[in-house]
Amino acid sequence: MRNHDAHPEGPDLAALAGLLADGTRASFCLALLDGRAWTATELARHAGVAASTATEHLNLLVGGGLLVQERQGRHRYVRLAGPETARLIETLASMAPRRADRPRSLPAVNRSRALARARTCYDHLAGALGVAITEAMADRGLLDREQGLTLTGDGVAWLAGLGIALPPTTRRPPVRACLDWTERRPHLAGAVGAALCRHAFDAGWITRIGTGRAVALTEIGRRALQDHLGLSDGTGTPVG
Repeated sequence: MRNHDAHPEGPDLAALAGLLADGTRASFCLALLDGRAWTATELARHAGVAASTATEHLNLLVGGGLLVQERQGRHRYVRLAGPETARLIETLASMAPRRADRPRSLPAVNRSRALARARTCYDHLAGALGVAITEAMADRGLLDREQGLTLTGDGVAWLAGLGIALPPTTRRPPVRACLDWTERRPHLAGAVGAALCRHAFDAGWITRIGTGRAVALTEIGRRALQDHLGLSDGTGTPVG
């Protein structure tokens, strides 16, 4: 006989899982991994649903704490609740089975490939580019993989040489490994990962492709990766 009151207290994991059990809500969360705020209209267009349907789903996600909303005038924007929410979504995506109905149109295939090559994961770099940078930093002693992932003294000096100051101490860890859902290997997250991603945008190393999460490595970025990490491209190919 089942005891429905066996666990009357504690986290309601089933409620959280239920929020992501719907395909439309899951697609919203994946889209918001780009770290930006979206309007309900933009997300409705992205998921191919009616605006009223999108609003119902967004209300559930906001109420469940996965998203937060901001209002500017008559516009309502939503974004992920924070880096820990982004970590949850990315980790679940890395564990999820691949869809049997692979994209068939050329534009869809190109979008999928672009995401796999390089993309933002909330506020840090992911895809083959993010993993290559992380592994190159570890190979050069800038990151230590002995106990998870930590920044070394050489890593601090390397960041300073790029003009990246260590973020002030907060509840967010300076360095964290985030399992990449396309590469199935970790990429650099945490405050340092976010600072490095921001520097890559500001320095012109990367640029966004359209309005999604995919980014492209620029020629300036290729030279920078070669000079600073010994990478000839964004996929981890070493130089010399």
